[in-house]
Amino acid sequence: MSIRSLRRKQQQKVFKVKILTMESEMELNCEMNWKGKDLFDLVCKHLVLKETWFFGLQYVASGVDTWLKVDKKILQQDVPKEDPVKFRFLAKFYPENVSEELFQDITQHLFFLQVKKQILDEEIICSPEASVLLASYAVQAKYGDYSPNIHQPGFLSQEELLPKRVLQQYQMTSEMWQDKITAWYAEHRGIARDEAEMNYLKIAQDLDMYGVNYFPISQTKNDSDMLLGVDAKGVHIYSRSNKISPLNSFKWGDIRNISYNSKKLKFTPVDKKAETFKFYSKEQTVNKLIWHLCIENHNLFLTKRKVDSIEMQQIKMQAKEEKARKKKEHQRLVMEKQLREEAERAKEDLERRLFQVEEEARQANEALLRSNETAELLAEKVQIAEDEAKLLAQDAVEARQELQRLELAVLKSKDEMRMMEKKMRESDMITMKLLQESDRRAKEAELLEQDLQKAREAERIAKQRLLELGTICQPLPTKVLQQDSSENGYDNKTLRKDVDTEYKRLSLEIERERIDYLDKSKRLENQLNDLKLEIQALKQEDQHMKTPCLLNGHLRSKYKDTFMKQTYQREPASPYYISPVDTIRSFTHSDRVSYNAPVRMVHTLPSNINGRENQQNARKVEKCDLDVIYI
Repeated sequence: MSIRSLRRKQQQKVFKVKILTMESEMELNCEMNWKGKDLFDLVCKHLVLKETWFFGLQYVASGVDTWLKVDKKILQQDVPKEDPVKFRFLAKFYPENVSEELFQDITQHLFFLQVKKQILDEEIICSPEASVLLASYAVQAKYGDYSPNIHQPGFLSQEELLPKRVLQQYQMTSEMWQDKITAWYAEHRGIARDEAEMNYLKIAQDLDMYGVNYFPISQTKNDSDMLLGVDAKGVHIYSRSNKISPLNSFKWGDIRNISYNSKKLKFTPVDKKAETFKFYSKEQTVNKLIWHLCIENHNLFLTKRKVDSIEMQQIKMQAKEEKARKKKEHQRLVMEKQLREEAERAKEDLERRLFQVEEEARQANEALLRSNETAELLAEKVQIAEDEAKLLAQDAVEARQELQRLELAVLKSKDEMRMMEKKMRESDMITMKLLQESDRRAKEAELLEQDLQKAREAERIAKQRLLELGTICQPLPTKVLQQDSSENGYDNKTLRKDVDTEYKRLSLEIERERIDYLDKSKRLENQLNDLKLEIQALKQEDQHMKTPCLLNGHLRSKYKDTFMKQTYQREPASPYYISPVDTIRSFTHSDRVSYNAPVRMVHTLPSNINGRENQQNARKVEKCDLDVIYI
């Protein structure tokens, strides 16, 4: 026989199975004639599991979770026809006291994972407070001791820790639940993983639905209004609406016999006087499953109360030694961890101190550099200050010289000011004389005008008399008339000649006086222009020297009062207004006060008496801009 044919035969004698545990999966090859016990032992061997009596292999048959029978061949049971055949390795029986009955860490870990899943899937009802506490132990088992630097807020956001019923029961956000769990988690510092899992199971075993397998039953053949619960302590009857509080309970010690027939199941109590409990299920397979589960739980219950076998004692001894060794190892690890944390803290302190020293050194270097820069800047400032002191000393010498020069200039300006005051007084006197002269001439012009009026009045009277004589006298002979007219004409010509002569004389005299007045006014204007130029020169010199010059107030009051008296003490009959000249204040060119010279009107006599228009010659108004001195 060839090797290929042998391999083909061997392949035909095996089939593949896939085992799903709570945290892993494995694929195994099974022989065709293997029983359930062979496969179960192989799985336990792979898991290094010694406490095998709590577990079993489960599969789904016709929609019902069924346990693989260990004393029957695998292929002869109602396993699914698939490749590979899937089985779930789960806890079939639950211990009454986890701390006394679970010895191996793997056994404890598998129970922890299965109970945790049942709580999250709400197969076991748990209060919100107990759910938060269980979640904190689960986090401790997974992440170890809490560290604020590592376990920052939000590290539990991807974890499923609480049942949905608890989350919906309160109006709290996911972050708030995480904060509550983290607060409990921080208090579990120093607890190892196996100890955290054991604490989890200790809390879970006190829950009412822990380790209970529920089956629908009824007391009649048609209805199914009750539930039958099987656990490590006995059999319990529940209503459909309440899986927590049983209506009736039968402990394993009180049950003498369990039997089933088709869909009927019967519990016979030890007390013969007690009533036998009977119930019905919809399918025979369910009755058979209940019967096997009750038998195995009852056997396990009796086994626990017997003296342990040598093998069990060895297992417990090894488990205790292993736990003691692990506890010692854990204590050593905790001690090493504490020492390491202390060393890390010391290292951090040293690093922090080193950093502080380096920072202080860096700051000292920076301060030294700043001090050097400050010293250099101070040296530069000292040099600059010395240079400035030299310049200031030089400026002081120049200032003293300038002060002396200014003192001399002030003295000179005072002398010039006195001369200017003298010139001003002289100009004021000249102005007053000119004003008096103009008043006098104005009076003479008035007199001449009165004489002219009188002459015109005499001429008018003479003409009137001639007209009267012409109208009164009768007509004479031509010769006499001619003679008279010639005589009268002679008289008229003589009179006209006298009037023309007098008129010319007066005109010449007035013209001569006007010319004299214009000459004097021109001379006065020239003198005033010269005085103005001198005042402007003095102003520029004062502005250049920047030395204010003061004028005695007495001069102002003296000349102002004198000028005002001379102005307002004139005769009221004079028709001319004389504006006083104020020599006290000095303005800029835009603020100068224009001096209005008096205007005199001179009337000229007519050149002839026979209807010539009277010609009037007005004298020009002379305006002199006087600079008013403000000293």
